[in-house]
Amino acid sequence: MTTDLIIRVFDVEHGACTMIMGPSGRLAMIDCGNNVTTGWRPSRYIRYELNRTRLDFLIVTNADQDHLSDLEGLWEFGVEVATLRRNKSPDATILRRLKEDQCELTEDIERYLKLHADYNAPAPVTFDYGMGGPTCKSFCNTYPQFEDTNNLSLAVFIKQGCFKMLFPGDLECAGWKKLIENRSFVEELAGTTILMASHHGRESGFCEDIFQYFTPRAVVISDKGIAYDTQETLSDYRRVVDDNGVIVEGEAQNRHVLTTRRDGDIIFRVKPNGDFDVLTSG
Repeated sequence: MTTDLIIRVFDVEHGACTMIMGPSGRLAMIDCGNNVTTGWRPSRYIRYELNRTRLDFLIVTNADQDHLSDLEGLWEFGVEVATLRRNKSPDATILRRLKEDQCELTEDIERYLKLHADYNAPAPVTFDYGMGGPTCKSFCNTYPQFEDTNNLSLAVFIKQGCFKMLFPGDLECAGWKKLIENRSFVEELAGTTILMASHHGRESGFCEDIFQYFTPRAVVISDKGIAYDTQETLSDYRRVVDDNGVIVEGEAQNRHVLTTRRDGDIIFRVKPNGDFDVLTSG
């Protein structure tokens, strides 16, 4: 059995889906987006590529459709979700009202609202114990400090050895600034190796203030082709990352910003001490 931690950021266009395989063999997934263009779905991948009928840990960073677009598919393909981690504020009744004010409720959103109400028992196995080495720590703002789902995103740190990757959902600048009032969050920011760009690399998710507390080696953006005027943030992120960047297997030059639109799936293979390799499918 490998001792490596595998983190795979899937190309789901303007969505989000990352799978994490721990040394124990247990499987975690952060968000549940799918790729409309290619037809790729995490539910089908788990059931027929990984030959699993159980997802040990589902972590939802943002309660919007692009983070949940294949959630109902897990039930369609018979994949059991053992443990759900999300921002528990607001409660299911208020969250339903917020979502109804934002958009039409899809099957995926309805499924999430049901999970949000029902998954309240203690986790049968915690991530930190069950994954066999890596740990997970999360922070969030609460309702009614914020009434929008972006700034109620769950900011999730996945760590093994000295490697740490931050998944902030769709946090916008106001949400970032509120979180850095929390001393524990600021302490956890220190030493973050890889940052998943908030809000798919849009300008609203970039917050200059957070980079006084850490300097990431690289930033990952989950998106498709440029579709928004506010999506041109590569130069902003390039300015705040470590000059050395990261080595991507098969590339001659070190990289500082990776995007699913260029690189396809982005895989981090992390050793127990935190040394890591980066591979891409593009």
